[in-house]
Amino acid sequence: MIIDVHAHAIPPRFIEYLVGRGDGAAARPAVTAGLEAVESERGLQVRFGDRKTAPFNPALSDMEARVAWMDRAGIDVQVLAGWIDLTGYEIDPAAAVDYSRAHNETLAEYASTHEDRFRLIGTVPLQAPRAAAAELGHLMDSGFIGIEIATTVKGLALDQAGLDPVWEAAEATGAFVLLHPMTPLPGVDLDRYFMDNAVGRPAETSITLAGLILDGVFERFPALRMCAVHGGGFVPYQIGRLDQAVKAKPGLAGAKLTRLPSEYLRQVYVDTVVNNPAVLRFIVDYLGVEQVLLGTDYPFPMGDLDPLASVRAMPDVTQHEIEAICGHNMQRLIPADHG
Repeated sequence: MIIDVHAHAIPPRFIEYLVGRGDGAAARPAVTAGLEAVESERGLQVRFGDRKTAPFNPALSDMEARVAWMDRAGIDVQVLAGWIDLTGYEIDPAAAVDYSRAHNETLAEYASTHEDRFRLIGTVPLQAPRAAAAELGHLMDSGFIGIEIATTVKGLALDQAGLDPVWEAAEATGAFVLLHPMTPLPGVDLDRYFMDNAVGRPAETSITLAGLILDGVFERFPALRMCAVHGGGFVPYQIGRLDQAVKAKPGLAGAKLTRLPSEYLRQVYVDTVVNNPAVLRFIVDYLGVEQVLLGTDYPFPMGDLDPLASVRAMPDVTQHEIEAICGHNMQRLIPADHG
């Protein structure tokens, strides 16, 4: 079974929720969630306080186009997540659970038309960590296999956001946690040359992942199943520098660790969206093939929309590596009772 672990969607019924229309799950009044849907010349956007999303990509909502692409690309199953821009961590905590629940229910409804082709990861309100932990439990009880989380919470790094209740719940339930960048490096001018995406997003992931390692998250929660997208950002290629930081400043960089950062990194999963077979070869050799999962970042053009070809193009690739990366590794991470 070929499994794509990194794909995004905006359920059409969630769009109804965002603009304040619809019935059932989508009827909850969006105004109470502290957000505003804005129609612009470029399409629908959503404002969360001072942050405004990019215009919605229609491909995020088109199920028939998605399934047709999966068939062409040889993808049997997508691990389907929402669009990271809509996590809504800016929303008041009192309304945040309602917002996350509406998103997750409409995502499940969206996928139900082709339920054999999808496994689901939802969103939880990280701005309210204990509520987020409870919502994670609800998701796992509802057939989801995990959650997608952004790299910051209202400007706070994840290691500064008091998220131990979430990590504890994820470890206890066996949830798959997909770490995805959002709003890369605020305050740094990266608009030129498309560097906000090409450089800023993997840099954002790198800072977050390094912070989680140095904060001792993987020391305290050794069974946490986290996948850092885009090949783990820049961390695998500069992990020696994190090790050296601990050696040079053990009371600062290594204060919460009993081992070197490189040892904790080998507990982390990464996807294949690195856009270069030689780089993918390095990741497999360094982390071990069992830590690498097939990803596409569908439907975005900065992703890898021919992922099987990318894996097969790795130098000296073996059939065992292809099978492990393209499906077997992720199958091991899906709870047995979640199919």
